[in-house]
Amino acid sequence: MIFAKAGEVHVVRLQDGEELPHALCGVTTPAAVVCGVGMLREVRLGYWEAGQYLEARIGEPVELLSLQGNVGEGPEGPVVHLHVVLGKKGGEARGGHLLGAVVHNTAEVVVLGLPGIKLVRRPEPTGLLGLYPEGVDSGEGRG
Repeated sequence: MIFAKAGEVHVVRLQDGEELPHALCGVTTPAAVVCGVGMLREVRLGYWEAGQYLEARIGEPVELLSLQGNVGEGPEGPVVHLHVVLGKKGGEARGGHLLGAVVHNTAEVVVLGLPGIKLVRRPEPTGLLGLYPEGVDSGEGRG
């Protein structure tokens, strides 16, 4: 990982072989939004249905056309919640919740911290970790 930080902005370059979303757990911030582009392989996409993720795998390299999501705090540490749109050779697009992937060549990611905000993840009856945003200074959003 190569990165630079200025204030609450992290610019990260993930290198060939690093794992997403795991690599972003090292970017320390209690609340952030994430965006990026690059290339991935060994992708595992998820689609939430009936209390579980249905998994689809893409083994070959694909373009990371769009990466977006957030970083919050879960019961067991940082939670990196990412969705992707991927471009396959020939132009077909696939997308979904990113369960896991390996960087192929490079991935360029911006992690924008949200000062004064805490993104808390709590288990819900659906089985998902629900997002509970909180205003750190004001106590807003607590429930």
